[in-house]
Order: sequence, then C-alpha cells, then structure tokens
Amino acid sequence: MLPNVATARAARGTRAIVTRPITIAVPKGRVLKALVPVLARLGIDSTAVLGDGDDRRLIRDLPQIGWRLLLLKPDDVPTYVEYGAADLGVCGRDVLLERGFDLYQPVDLGIGKCRMVVAMRTSVTTLPDPPRIATKYPRIASAHFASRGVQAEVVFVQGSVELAPLTGLADAIVDLVETGETLRQNDLEVREVVAEISSVLVANRAAFKLLGARATEVVDAFRAR
Repeated sequence: MLPNVATARAARGTRAIVTRPITIAVPKGRVLKALVPVLARLGIDSTAVLGDGDDRRLIRDLPQIGWRLLLLKPDDVPTYVEYGAADLGVCGRDVLLERGFDLYQPVDLGIGKCRMVVAMRTSVTTLPDPPRIATKYPRIASAHFASRGVQAEVVFVQGSVELAPLTGLADAIVDLVETGETLRQNDLEVREVVAEISSVLVANRAAFKLLGARATEVVDAFRAR
C-alpha cells in the first residue's frame, strides 16, 4: 500500500508543476483577423488561427507559444474571462461599459476604433422632455443622459437602430458609428459623442496574478502590435 500511496503522491506532484496553456478568448471575425500580425511575430502562421473555410473548431491550441484560443461571439468574451473559463480576452470597450464587467484592462489594442454617439434626424433641433432613446446599449444610454440630469425613456432594439427616429419609435438613438455613412444615408447626424470605443485586452484579475510573468509576456506581445 505504501508504495502505491507514494506513487500517487508523486504523480499528483508531477501534474501540479505541468505548465498549462494560457487561455485567451477572442472574438470571431475581423478582430481575430486583426490579431494575426501579433501571432505572426510569435511564429504562428495565420492558418493555425483562422483555419480554412471548413474549419469550425472553436478551440485553437498553439503549443508553440503555450496559448489556447477560444473563438467566441464578441459579447461572450468578457463573460468567459470574468468567470475564469479564459485567463485573458479581447473585446470591445462598448461591451465592458454596457455590462459592467470587473476585469483588468492592461492594453488598448486600437482595433475596431469607432464612437458611441447620440444621433438625431437632421431636421430636429432639440429633444423633448423626457426624450425617448432607441439603442442596443440601454445601460450606456441611461447613464449618459442621467449624467446630464435627463431621465430618458430608453427603448431596447437589437438591429437597424437608425430606423427608430425615422418611424417615430424614438427621438434619438445611441449607437456605434465608424464612418457615419449609414447615418447620413438615413437623414441622421451625430449630436454628441458618448465614448471612444476600441478593442482592449482584458484579464481575469485572479488569473493574471497567478500567471505572473507568463501573463506579462502575453500583454507585451499584444502591446507591441
């Protein structure tokens, strides 16, 4: 019995010192493509990350650098990081602001730059009191108007937000704008900038401390992009 116990303890000790991969949650789509140069500098070919047209794997192991990528929908990235299913992640600042995640944000990646704005029809000069605001970001919209002493009625819509002022559903919208072309083509214009938005590297606070130097190496790799 004693040799078996000793063997079991030795095995547990061996497993304890095995270095596990760092798990990084990344959004599928254009942000993932924008991260390819970061990985290329680390010797990772783009096909290992992007795969081919038939590759639907949601976990991409990169043993050469000790990373594991989880490919997720953008809104899910901070959830996986906050609950510890991923150590770090890449997500838009808009998602963090809207859902109030408590995550360490060591690097602004400068990917996917856009603005969160209040937009109205060009023919409208002032908002009624109280205004009705259509948005995919009710928390951000409510906080923005409350900071100005305005108790806005916020209507949640998931898509085609620009349609709301055109149909009388809302007096204005709060939404992300990149070039503003969609606004212009729908007779809308920006009246206020709520926040500057881009993708940031986020980290689970506990995991970041435990990983120590390995987490710092990941941050440095992303910062150098």
